[in-house]
Amino acid sequence: MTYQQMKKDRNLNRDRLDFANDNIGPMFRSLFFPTLVGMIFNSALTVIDGIFVGRGVGTEGIAAVNIVAPVFMVITGIGLMFGIGASVIASIRLSENKVKAARIIMTQAFIVGLLLVGVIGLGSFVFPRGVVHALGCSPLLEENAVSYLLWLLPGLFFLFVECVGMMLIRLDGAPKYAMTIQIVAAVVNIVLDWYMVFPLGWGVMGAALATSIACAVGGAMVFAYFFRFADKLRFYPLKRTLTSLLLTLRNTGYMVRIGFATFLTELAMSVMMLTGNYMFISMLGEEGVAAFAIACYLFPVVFSISNAVAQSAQPIISFNYGAHLLHRVSRTLRISVLTAVICGASVTVGLWAGAAQVARLFLSPQESAYMLAVDGLPLFALCAVFFAINIAFIGYYQSIEKAMVSTVYTLLRGILFLVPCFVLLPRAFGVSGLWLAIPAAELLTCAVIYIRYVRQKFVGI
Repeated sequence: MTYQQMKKDRNLNRDRLDFANDNIGPMFRSLFFPTLVGMIFNSALTVIDGIFVGRGVGTEGIAAVNIVAPVFMVITGIGLMFGIGASVIASIRLSENKVKAARIIMTQAFIVGLLLVGVIGLGSFVFPRGVVHALGCSPLLEENAVSYLLWLLPGLFFLFVECVGMMLIRLDGAPKYAMTIQIVAAVVNIVLDWYMVFPLGWGVMGAALATSIACAVGGAMVFAYFFRFADKLRFYPLKRTLTSLLLTLRNTGYMVRIGFATFLTELAMSVMMLTGNYMFISMLGEEGVAAFAIACYLFPVVFSISNAVAQSAQPIISFNYGAHLLHRVSRTLRISVLTAVICGASVTVGLWAGAAQVARLFLSPQESAYMLAVDGLPLFALCAVFFAINIAFIGYYQSIEKAMVSTVYTLLRGILFLVPCFVLLPRAFGVSGLWLAIPAAELLTCAVIYIRYVRQKFVGI
């Protein structure tokens, strides 16, 4: 087969998206459904770990994995930060027909991000016990937590590559390929999780190794796309000069500024876990942490569904913002918020109806943590609608380069409202207050966003 034939075949498999002229509703749906499926499968990486560890190791295993989960989320946050920052800038450059500039931005995002992940990975490898203790690990959980952390580290580099690659691949017009990457990685993780935890009996080590291998498969597929199948976005060789270094630092700072809110979202989930682990263990012991761990495993699913809305709207908003087609920006925002409400309500209803079934996936009904989870999950589920709306607006402000606004909203929902809610609500409502802390923080943030949006009504976008 000749190169031209291969190129033609690739184009036939590519989604033809004209961000400036296509009808926004169908175009949004063509991005959203593949992104949603891919994100759900991607979030299955952590959920499946929890199910197999909970069933194969027990309460101590699932609690240990929950202790280490913030490390996974920090790397995911770095990947999403660079991915969103690079995607927003690259889409604006593409709207200006500056393809070379878009390629340089993409290359810089991968290189700088991988260096940062390398520093974190090296520190965690050299001081694993210090890391797990800093994350709130008790002596009872230490060995399992250290084992999980060390075997997870190799996969973190590929996790970063996958997170960045997903958004740039969608921008390049191939959302179905991005979906395929996430589905393949999730299926690999499911098979290896089962095999390593049950037949091999490797416990938390097996679960971590399965996740690392699955991430490696996803990362390899990202590289395969950009080296063999990409349309406009490809890696571009950077010059080894002082000017090139200064340009990389400048562009990196801009990418970080735009994507920082998404990193904060992942960091906020880590804060949520740290604060929640502390409050649950202080009130309910290790059983409380195990019950809370189920909510922590479900939260990435809630985030993935909400983030699918934001990521699907992002290239449309950014491109039309760069092209000064502001009526299309407004139309995309309305569609994304409506979609967010529908998705969030569906998650809430699903958890209300299936709390017992969800808890049974992770824990045996004979364990005391099981009933704690059954009672608490319906309360936790109240966060889904408000969280989805918040993420849709945060993604919108990132897409139009209003980094400070998106960062402030992320700080509100993830830290400034969340920590006081975790501290104060249990005093007022007891154990129920522990589960209501997250919904309360999301509701307060949603109220702030709504009041500001109504007052400004697109003034100055």
